[in-house]
Amino acid sequence: MASLRDLGLSEYEARAYRALLNTGPATAKELSRASDVPMGRIYDVLNSLEQYNLVRSQTASRPKKYVAVEPATALDRLLEDKKRELDAQAEQYEEIVDDLSVELDAAEPVEEQFWTAAVGAENAVDLLIERLAAAEDRIVVVGSDRSPLFDVSELGILAVDELESALDRGVTIEVLLTPGLVDSLPPEVGNRHRRTLSEHPRYEVRTAPNVAGTFNLIDATEVTIHVPHPLEPDEPFGVIDLKDPEFAADVQELYGPRWEAAEPLSF
Repeated sequence: MASLRDLGLSEYEARAYRALLNTGPATAKELSRASDVPMGRIYDVLNSLEQYNLVRSQTASRPKKYVAVEPATALDRLLEDKKRELDAQAEQYEEIVDDLSVELDAAEPVEEQFWTAAVGAENAVDLLIERLAAAEDRIVVVGSDRSPLFDVSELGILAVDELESALDRGVTIEVLLTPGLVDSLPPEVGNRHRRTLSEHPRYEVRTAPNVAGTFNLIDATEVTIHVPHPLEPDEPFGVIDLKDPEFAADVQELYGPRWEAAEPLSF
């Protein structure tokens, strides 16, 4: 059940405010009795509620009386306070991430062979986007309508977001697709390519009919490969990610001539 404590009030503050709504204007002593807030704490509680702008005081009266601000106004004020608090925390976390990024990026990369796999659509898409986000120099995206693909709408939009970020950090991107895959892309993906990517000098898309697999080549050291289901060849199963410069060089050697022979795609 929702509580005023969820918006930042203490138990005593919540009890005092609710009691004041019921009593109407009341002195501190009267409110202490109505709310069961100890008399030794009631003034601190009322001062705190005044700082939240949840109560108003009538200083001309003796003894001083207090009245509750209307609930709608009070809740709006508490909500705005909580939003400001969360915004400040978000900024603090962003600064921490910036500091840690510099510190962690300073570590020397370990140049050892490594592979991992993700099974299922959600895990596979997460892995693909993660590896695109790790690129520092060059991304090659190869896609074929003759290989099983994960949801093109979801993956396409997420990939465009990540490719935009990669371009912003200086990465060069080559995209090689079969004409059939180009025709099957959702309109929103094509529109995003036209609006935000196609004019970028480090981004180029070409088409070629002789592309059979779907994979990404990242920084000439890493390859992510779409894997079909072993029992349902037309269905995607997962993604294998191999960090192996020698294997990546072999992939580049086979990919290079196809890229050179491919036709530029006009948007």
